[in-house]
Amino acid sequence: QVQLVESGGGLVQPGGSLRLSCAASGFTISGYIMSWYRQAPGKERELVARITSGGGYINYAEAVKGRFTISRDNAKNTVYLQMNSLKPEDTAVYYCKTTMFVGDIWGQGTQVTVSS
Repeated sequence: QVQLVESGGGLVQPGGSLRLSCAASGFTISGYIMSWYRQAPGKERELVARITSGGGYINYAEAVKGRFTISRDNAKNTVYLQMNSLKPEDTAVYYCKTTMFVGDIWGQGTQVTVSS
């Protein structure tokens, strides 16, 4: 069964850091582009960061450039999102996603709340 499971979310103060993980099972991520998305209350889901299968090309949403870093460990079948200098507007549910021949595969999401 193809599955993505996110972890690492939580409550953090403004300026703090979190590291999200996305563990894949049922397939090998090495052949796939992997992405992080987020959805804040009342807003549409938006792309945060994306990394190609070999890690050679990465792009970020303008709102997170310079603060967030996406990476992948193909040997561990896991994708990461390091989030630094967090702001209240980063509060959202964060999702991991990939696209396979059967369609988009999404994780269940992990909540990130940035608040003092």
